[in-house]
Amino acid sequence: MSNGLARASVRFRPASFAGTLIALLLGAAVVVACGALLQTGLTAGVAPQRYAGAPVVVAADQAVKTSVKVGRDTETRELTTPERARTDAALVSRIAALSGVAAARPDSAFPLPAGAGTPALTGRGYAALGIAGPADKLVEGRAPGANEVVLDADTARAAHLAPGASLTLAAPGGTGAYRVSGLAAAQSAGPTAWFADATADRLSGHPGRIDAIAVQPREGVDRAALAAQVRQAVGADAKVFTGDGRGTVEQPAIGEGRTLLMGLGGTFGGYATMTAIFVVMSTVALATGQRAREFALLRAIGATPRQIRRTIATEAVLVAPVAGALGILPGLALAHWWFDELAARGAVPPGVQLDVGPLPMLAAVLTCTLAALTAGFLAARRPARLRPGQALGAAAVEPARPGKVRTVIGLVFAAGGVAAAVFAAALDGMNAANTALGVVMCFMTAVALLGPWVARIAAAVVGAPLRAGGAPGSLAADNTRANARRLASAITPIVLVTAFCGTLLFLQSTISHATGENVRNGITADHVVGSTGPGLPAGTAERAAKVPGVDAAVGVLRTAAVYEHSQQLASATALGVDGDPARLSRVLDLGVRGGALADLGRGDDTVALDVTLADALDAKVGDRVSLRLGDGTPVRPAVVAVYDRGLGFGQVLLPRAAVVGHVTAGYDSQVLVADAPGADRAAVAAALAGLAGPGGTTVTDRAGFVAQSDKMMELNAWANKVMAGVLGGFAAVTAANTLVMTVLDRRREVALLRLAGTTRRQVRGMMRWEALLVAATGLVVGGAIAWIALVPIARGVANSSPYVPPVLALPLAAGAVLLCLGATGLPARALLRTRPVELGAARQ
Repeated sequence: MSNGLARASVRFRPASFAGTLIALLLGAAVVVACGALLQTGLTAGVAPQRYAGAPVVVAADQAVKTSVKVGRDTETRELTTPERARTDAALVSRIAALSGVAAARPDSAFPLPAGAGTPALTGRGYAALGIAGPADKLVEGRAPGANEVVLDADTARAAHLAPGASLTLAAPGGTGAYRVSGLAAAQSAGPTAWFADATADRLSGHPGRIDAIAVQPREGVDRAALAAQVRQAVGADAKVFTGDGRGTVEQPAIGEGRTLLMGLGGTFGGYATMTAIFVVMSTVALATGQRAREFALLRAIGATPRQIRRTIATEAVLVAPVAGALGILPGLALAHWWFDELAARGAVPPGVQLDVGPLPMLAAVLTCTLAALTAGFLAARRPARLRPGQALGAAAVEPARPGKVRTVIGLVFAAGGVAAAVFAAALDGMNAANTALGVVMCFMTAVALLGPWVARIAAAVVGAPLRAGGAPGSLAADNTRANARRLASAITPIVLVTAFCGTLLFLQSTISHATGENVRNGITADHVVGSTGPGLPAGTAERAAKVPGVDAAVGVLRTAAVYEHSQQLASATALGVDGDPARLSRVLDLGVRGGALADLGRGDDTVALDVTLADALDAKVGDRVSLRLGDGTPVRPAVVAVYDRGLGFGQVLLPRAAVVGHVTAGYDSQVLVADAPGADRAAVAAALAGLAGPGGTTVTDRAGFVAQSDKMMELNAWANKVMAGVLGGFAAVTAANTLVMTVLDRRREVALLRLAGTTRRQVRGMMRWEALLVAATGLVVGGAIAWIALVPIARGVANSSPYVPPVLALPLAAGAVLLCLGATGLPARALLRTRPVELGAARQ
């Protein structure tokens, strides 16, 4: 009987299942998209190109690791190094001495900016020639000497250079003139310059450290035996890579890309999946509740509670898998768009492909089916428990108040949201940010459970003003008071849209606003010298200081540092300061709270910290803090200053000499210049424009620093907007779907109003007032949730209150209002096209 009823309901009343189908389809699409990104993050890899001919490659581990105690177990936490980690060049001779090794070639790459007549090049040591294969060889001339270079043939031909010609090249380790001693075969990796090994070591900016060692076996030694020998020889000093693992050595950025993909697909995907389940359950419960009369009739004619539950379960099994399957293609389309946008922004390295497997699709179908089953069972509890003689009477009226269990659980979640927000207020900015969506989810669950109470309060607050609007307003006030459950079903999705979009968008606006204020107030330099290439070579700040009319010149090298807090590894933005630290106050005002930035010049083992990071590390001036530089090298510098304006500049300030050997490319990002009193600013700017030689410079005012800071935040801003768009769009469509379902379910009510003499205009007015009430309540409650979640983050990250720009808040509010009016007005017009007599027949 149950299966037949379920099939008949789906077949002959498809409109009643349309809303459920849409919610399930959209939920499946979100789960598939996030699952595909997560799977790609877990499996991402690239095939080796340059190291394809070397069966074994030795390189440093591109991750910082720490062991933490979790109960009785020990877990390893790791974080991808922000900069390229390198290994000791002394390992080359150790590996080359092994019996199974025919050759061990050191390999390092460093960028050389474009110069007069030459493109941007990659610099390497001459010992690396031949790593790419037999064709990778010298084709003309001879090996380079101390002041010589070998170019690839294509680059030399395009630049009209031949052996014997001279050119000037800038490198992280300095700028100089070099004679072309020979030409090598054209490179698939692009324009390349080979220097004598000692010269390349000096120019790389990290002497004594190399990117990798390509190992070739002797004849008769297989790959496994070679790898075992090398692994034993290097021990814990480096990591041995074989197979596709060699591709990660060529592209170390793949680790960061994998972390990003796993973060989006895992963390955000988890919240998105929870949201999908939440919305799906809400919609299924609404659809089931709208059929209360049908279930009551079944109980009245003798259907058992078990048969009612089986009917609902069968409906879910019939509809949910179909909806889940239909959501797969939209989900894959979303995943491909998302992944392509990340790749276009450089967040995913070239060569990584989106991994589309069956697991995300299966997870989407199962998630939707289980959510539909659970929601249906919960919604069927009341009609299934009623006695047959009471079923029809009970179904005709709405329960006076929500159940006690539901109310208690809702209050528990509300208290949990408050507790989580209070707890987040005691955390540092990063950890507080990680709690934001958790706080939102707690409050959203509370709103879903306490929705009827929220609706009753809203109806009581606006009841008097609504009655002042005449008959339509009075009807709306009475309806909202009498049908709080129905109103709650409409309010909850609007709260969801406002809370999620508000949290994500206003979090970014708060950080952007605080960063902009810091940079505008903190930059006191008259000129900002930048580069059109990879950066400014060593010595640029020193040369700028000697320009006539310059009072102070300080170079800044942007990098990152890794720290441990609350048994978690995190990265912090950092600046390596080049020049006289005593002159730093002439170009930067960081709002020093304690100590003096001038003391950064006491040695390489000194550091200045942003106040939020200092609080997280519980560090004061004079203390030593445990940090890791960008490549994972551990240091314990002494804190010489604590300052306020870390956002936009860096949470960590270190001497340039301490960090330059631990970055991917040792170029200064910018040089900040202050003019001497009475100096001609235009003349100083003109003199600064030619400092960098090859690669060129740009000279702007302090706005140039602001522009670069904003560019660095672009990816984070875009990611937050996409997350807000995905969650907000899903919730908005579901909100419209819920409102349409709610209005169409009021056919009997509209019929009674029309038969009682209410005009179409009055009914439409009543619907509009109710839609405005739904929008206003959803915006107020959702805005309050977003504000509660944002306050601790804003305090921890930006040391300010949340910044809500009207350009974001007004469109969000207007969108919610238009959504409610449209999703209510259009189906209401459809209902009102029928004549009153025909509507009356709908009551039968």
